[in-house]
Amino acid sequence: MEILFFTFFLGLAVGSFLNCLIYRLESGESFLKGRSFCPKCKHLLSWKDLIPILSFVFLKGKCRYCQQKISLQYPLVEISTAILFLAPHFFYQNFNFFELFFYWIFVSCSIVIFVYDLKNYSIPDKVLLFAIFSALIYRLFRAWNFGKWEFSEILIPILSATFSSLFFFLIWFFSRGKWMGQGDIELVFFLGLILGWPKILVALLIAFFSGATIGLGLVMAGKKSLKSEIPFAPFLVGATIFSLFFGQKIVDWYLFFVIE
Repeated sequence: MEILFFTFFLGLAVGSFLNCLIYRLESGESFLKGRSFCPKCKHLLSWKDLIPILSFVFLKGKCRYCQQKISLQYPLVEISTAILFLAPHFFYQNFNFFELFFYWIFVSCSIVIFVYDLKNYSIPDKVLLFAIFSALIYRLFRAWNFGKWEFSEILIPILSATFSSLFFFLIWFFSRGKWMGQGDIELVFFLGLILGWPKILVALLIAFFSGATIGLGLVMAGKKSLKSEIPFAPFLVGATIFSLFFGQKIVDWYLFFVIE
């Protein structure tokens, strides 16, 4: 039980840092130096303004100094990070700290990409390159297996990532960038490294289906037109996290009915 509480509060703290990272990526400021401040009045924040979730609740969603509303992004990112940090404890029976650590990196990068693309219609290159590098390191360690090489642990994910990103590249190329952004190509490579085959296929199918459904819903509601740009990274990230836990079950369920 203690480890669950520790993981949850660690997730809240990391979520708070991710909010800071997202803001500074947007503003072009360094996240390695400088104290946190209100993005509206620029007043420096004290420790009591930075307690994840609780500060938002006690301040009633307003800045202590200028009384401007605090974006719901902040508590949502914090609680989402905490829940996703906890998820492996409920969905996996056997995992080690090494796997958990890289899973936390994957979740953190994915949340930043999700929120940043949702707000800015672009994917931050620095975060994406770090994510790809971390995923490659993870796959190398899995393949090495403490001296006994298991090449399938790196070969299958790399092939999954390569063919998935090639598919997205073709969409981008033939549509001349109208249907897909270049950042989505690199993002799918990262997600393919994480999921491998066949879970990446499940993730892509879910992402396209959910993206098309919500896109059509927005058009019918009059909030978007057929020519409007819709960020696709949130659908890819959401589908990947879902497939990470349920992808293999969906594949097994499908094969069961096909074989039967």
